[in-house]
Amino acid sequence: MTMPTDVTWHFIDTEEALERACADLATRDVIGVDTEFMRETTFYPVPALIQLGDADVVYLIDPTAVAPTESLRTLLGDAGPLKILHACSEDMEIFTLWVGDVPSPLIDTQMAHALLGEESSISYQRLVDHWAQQHVPKGETRSNWLQRPLSEEQCRYAALDVVWLSSIWQRQQACLREKGRLQWLLEDCHALVDAARGARDDARWYLRHRNAWRLEPRQLAAFQRLCVWRERAVRERNLPRNWLASDATLMEMAAALPGNRYELSRVDGIKPALIKREGDTLLALIEEAVRLEEADLPNTLPSPISDAYKKRMKALKAAVNERATALSLPAEVLVTRRELERWISADLQRTDWPCMSGWRGEVLNDALVSALSHDTRS
Repeated sequence: MTMPTDVTWHFIDTEEALERACADLATRDVIGVDTEFMRETTFYPVPALIQLGDADVVYLIDPTAVAPTESLRTLLGDAGPLKILHACSEDMEIFTLWVGDVPSPLIDTQMAHALLGEESSISYQRLVDHWAQQHVPKGETRSNWLQRPLSEEQCRYAALDVVWLSSIWQRQQACLREKGRLQWLLEDCHALVDAARGARDDARWYLRHRNAWRLEPRQLAAFQRLCVWRERAVRERNLPRNWLASDATLMEMAAALPGNRYELSRVDGIKPALIKREGDTLLALIEEAVRLEEADLPNTLPSPISDAYKKRMKALKAAVNERATALSLPAEVLVTRRELERWISADLQRTDWPCMSGWRGEVLNDALVSALSHDTRS
């Protein structure tokens, strides 16, 4: 692929300039999209730059100076061109914050690369090297994107983050179609948009902690309530999670089930400032869990160090690896470890298996069911 070694870019910081940029980009069938942001002292990322364009021109939109217009919303929506992003989970947060929605339809080139049987979490630099044989400098990766004016080097770096995306996608699309996997990618990208638009499930955050299985049911109920409180509080106050209370600290509180401020102060890792500001709230949440009827307590989580758990995980991994090898795909593209853990939990608790939908279900469900059906539910 021959591409220009430099890029034409325009900095957009007025509504008039944004309207002209949108009018130009609306004539394209495909555009590259990226963002720059800062996230050091806040829960939400702070939008610092929006990059839209292709090999001909890249527009660098300053979200601190100009608000999204209807033309931009149309460009980023279903009526606009196909949007190409790379590893776009954080970009989706930026667009949700700034525009109120995420780009659609979209393609994630990292996901496309993985479905071609290549590296599953490839960086943008390595992607460009693989598909375009071009070098993307990394020098401005951690620079201050909220400073104004941005330097020439920052602007060029930001523009290079989208200039190759459309052309790379053209080649990926051809390869995916040849392998019969284009529909797989479209399905995954559609699911990605749906997930970004969906509501947060704070009630399940506690399940993320690797050691939550060590807690008894009443402790687990307390941990769940503490996590829900923390998740809502950090969003309301726009604070990093650990600035309020880390998962580890909440876990220690739940394990101790303190009944007063003195007992709370003895919890490992808790800071006096947290007790001073939030002590009454934390103790009330813990008391709520302590007062629950036995029937209302959550089930204990399966122990990952038990023989029954290890046996099932081994069987599931073998089934996944067999299918992944047959499809020439990285195993993690088919299913995540967390998803396998849900299958094991369901099996141990004798509840319905969490069968997957879509193409993954078609290629993997039978193999997972078969792996767990041998000796485990007889």
